[in-house]
Amino acid sequence: MARPGIRQVAERAGVAVGTVSAFLNHPDRVSAQRADRIAAAIIELGFVPNTAGRQLRLGVSSVIGYLSPDVSNPHVAEIAREVESRAQSLGMTVFLAHTHGDRSREDAYLEAFEQRQVRGLLVSSFEPVEDRLAALRERGTPSVLVGRRACRDEQPSVSIDDVSGGRQAAEHLRANGCRRLAFVGGPLPVQQVADRLAGARAVTTSLEVIEVADRSIAAGREVGAAIVARVVEERPDGIFAANDVLALGILQALVAGGVSVPSDIALVGYDDNEFAEASLIPLTSVRARHEDFGATAVDLLFEAIEKGATGEPQRVYAPELIVRESSLRARHGNPQP
Repeated sequence: MARPGIRQVAERAGVAVGTVSAFLNHPDRVSAQRADRIAAAIIELGFVPNTAGRQLRLGVSSVIGYLSPDVSNPHVAEIAREVESRAQSLGMTVFLAHTHGDRSREDAYLEAFEQRQVRGLLVSSFEPVEDRLAALRERGTPSVLVGRRACRDEQPSVSIDDVSGGRQAAEHLRANGCRRLAFVGGPLPVQQVADRLAGARAVTTSLEVIEVADRSIAAGREVGAAIVARVVEERPDGIFAANDVLALGILQALVAGGVSVPSDIALVGYDDNEFAEASLIPLTSVRARHEDFGATAVDLLFEAIEKGATGEPQRVYAPELIVRESSLRARHGNPQP
């Protein structure tokens, strides 16, 4: 059965086709009596307006695109919910694309969003992306970089001071008596990971770096199991993981292997996602989330859409260390450099 069109709505409401079109595009131009009849006909017929066609006619889209490399991460999911809520309050729809951190998928989605004339783009990427966003901007599609600070003033971005976050994590472990620190994260070229590592290295020169291919529960379990397999003297006594998902995987493997957390090994994560506090051993974590982080990204995008530029293009949030049981080990002497 064919879907009802605008002509069927007009016939059911007893008005001209042009009146239905005016109701859909400029409802303020239609009398209240006719508007009520058209609204009733739309409901009765199950009519769905062709927004794509209307977009082409008016030259204005009601859609923004959001590219994310890892929506399975609870921290990223929280930001996506904030973005959707804020955009909805502004009368916009968000189309979310999951790139899985794959450059070719990212390129394909950027091209698809541009072809569909989205109003703007929110882009979170593990790869250098500013050249591509600059080209899109020149062709009329503004964007905001989410999760990492842009290198260029003309590219708006919303990010966390990850160097400060890494420093706070390492300083906390050292203050709690940890002398053999390890950083677990990767891939190391990813800017957020590199910044967190740089912050930790600013605190101690004797930092073991354990690189992983991805920041997942499974990768964390592998690292934890490998640490359990070491002789006790060669194990780190303090671990800083690049995100909470990794940290929770490490925690599972350590506990399963009979290692006491935090007495034997203290553990700190990053992001302070919803599972950090709820873990069997509550996880100390660097809180990177802020209630208005996603909303700020949307507001910056709309500022760029309406004005072509933003007053404060780079918004950088300060992280905060949230201390819980996983890192509060007994202190043994003074930490060594």
